[in-house]
Amino acid sequence: MSLFGGVISITGISFLMLSVFVIAVVGYALGRITIKGVSLGTAGVFIVALLYGALFSDTISQTVTQKLADGTAADISSNALKIVENVGLIFFVTAVGFIAGPNFFKDLKKNYKSYILLGLIIIISGGLTCVGCYFVGKGAESDPKEFVAMLVGILSGSLTSTPAFSAAKATVAPQYEDAVTVGHGIAYLFGVVGVVLFVQLIPKLTKANMEEERKKLVIAESGDKKEYKGKLINMDGFGLMAFALAAVIGLFIGAIKIPLSAKGLDGTTFSLTTTGGALLTALVFGHFGHIGPISLKVEKRVLEVFRELGLMLFLIGAGIAGGAKFVEYFQGIYFVYGVVMTIVPMIIGYIFAKYVLKFNLLNALGSITGGMTSTPALGTLINVSGTDNVASAYAATYPISLIAVVLVSQFIIILL
Repeated sequence: MSLFGGVISITGISFLMLSVFVIAVVGYALGRITIKGVSLGTAGVFIVALLYGALFSDTISQTVTQKLADGTAADISSNALKIVENVGLIFFVTAVGFIAGPNFFKDLKKNYKSYILLGLIIIISGGLTCVGCYFVGKGAESDPKEFVAMLVGILSGSLTSTPAFSAAKATVAPQYEDAVTVGHGIAYLFGVVGVVLFVQLIPKLTKANMEEERKKLVIAESGDKKEYKGKLINMDGFGLMAFALAAVIGLFIGAIKIPLSAKGLDGTTFSLTTTGGALLTALVFGHFGHIGPISLKVEKRVLEVFRELGLMLFLIGAGIAGGAKFVEYFQGIYFVYGVVMTIVPMIIGYIFAKYVLKFNLLNALGSITGGMTSTPALGTLINVSGTDNVASAYAATYPISLIAVVLVSQFIIILL
């Protein structure tokens, strides 16, 4: 990109970095706009990134290039954006795991049946809503199998679930993989924004006293941990080594593939992915706090910065890439299906958590962000509630929902 007659020229990765920071500036400004007490918050970054991708995707592709050995230029923008997205995701979920770790296992031991049940209720209700949309719209579709692939893609987008998206693409016939991609892209926008708005609206509608709700959520530190007798060795002043080690181990755990068919590793497989692996490892590190005399603690302020920075980078990477295809893929009725598949599971999950499981407000909303596998909504809920303790409920519900949404997506394809 050249400005002022070529006096200023920004190309390659420098242009992408400029784009990231411009989106951050404008996105945070948009997120601060409040209407009747409700704002987009960090999700404002996602909206701006989506618009930026829709308007300037061609410019990014032409500018972010790499010269090959034969002298030709290759577009590396999609790979660069994927790096931004994944680095952000690792920062966010690892920080959340460390924050939730000290209380997570005690809370899980006390309420694990409730968390498992709520996660299943949310995902199954989303799956049933998907099936309902199939029977409502199948008469207008020329290819029922393609329609199913589209709807399962919409389901994965509504729940912002990359594992479900990948599993659906692997399960459908090759000629229907594009339909899954289209459906996921159409639903992803409201899948992010819908849950973000939900966790802000419910406290407003119920006129919740947030100070009282925080007191209900406070969980005493687990007393069954064995502390290390002696002085712990801190590898650095901030805990960055411990954070990096959790991310490294988490990446390996997330890459482990579990076969789900007779074809073994060549067929459909399940993995925790980067998100699940990093979250699980950070929870363990946060719980135990040390390996022998080596401290695994990370300064809380560092975790708060990484959590917000990670969320910002994740939303920018995902938003630019999604915006590039959103206009091309958008169809009104499919967007409506996506809205329904996002809203119905949230409402059913909230009612079940509040009136059947008797969860307090913040525990219910934290569990719903995990049940909806919504990383951005957790960031918003932490800001709305004013406490990091909601991360424990997210972390408890997230794994069961992660597994369930993959299985439900595949079951719908096979059934319909």
